Amino acid sequence: MSDSEQPVATPSTDIGYRGATACVAAGITYRQLDYWARTGLVEPSIKPASGSGSQRLYGFRDILVLKIVKRLLDTGVSLQNIRAAVEHLRTRGVSDLERITLMSDGASIYECASADDIIDLLQGGQGVFGIAIGRVWSEVEGSLATLQGERVSDGAFTSSAQSNDELAERRKRKGA
Repeated sequence: MSDSEQPVATPSTDIGYRGATACVAAGITYRQLDYWARTGLVEPSIKPASGSGSQRLYGFRDILVLKIVKRLLDTGVSLQNIRAAVEHLRTRGVSDLERITLMSDGASIYECASADDIIDLLQGGQGVFGIAIGRVWSEVEGSLATLQGERVSDGAFTSSAQSNDELAERRKRKGA
């Protein structure tokens, strides 16, 4: 592993993030989040909706996929192709994801696990842009570090950020 390749820490699976937090971390609207959950594109892995007014809880990996979906949509990839890519990503282990680069020509999506794969794709005349999942992973980690999560075991709120906002601190102490 070279100096430029930093290992990505495995995210905690005992912390979930409510919809609004997932939206901020992924850079999407709540409407998109709701639609993608209802249509099965990206469903919350920690706690799905169980009726009107219930809170979904998204895991780190869910938010990572949300951000990837957003990037692919922004570049013009069809929702049908994105669904196929998301299904493929679901079959991958968490440690595999950090080494993958998704390449697309705007119509199809290709998985590249090495620099040689990327070169082969480009030499074949394919691939206009790429999304390095390890980089997106770091961005999501950075976003979530400043946002509030919820411990799955007891529902307590957690945040790695130190807030100087008095109101936020009071809410945190009350568990609101």
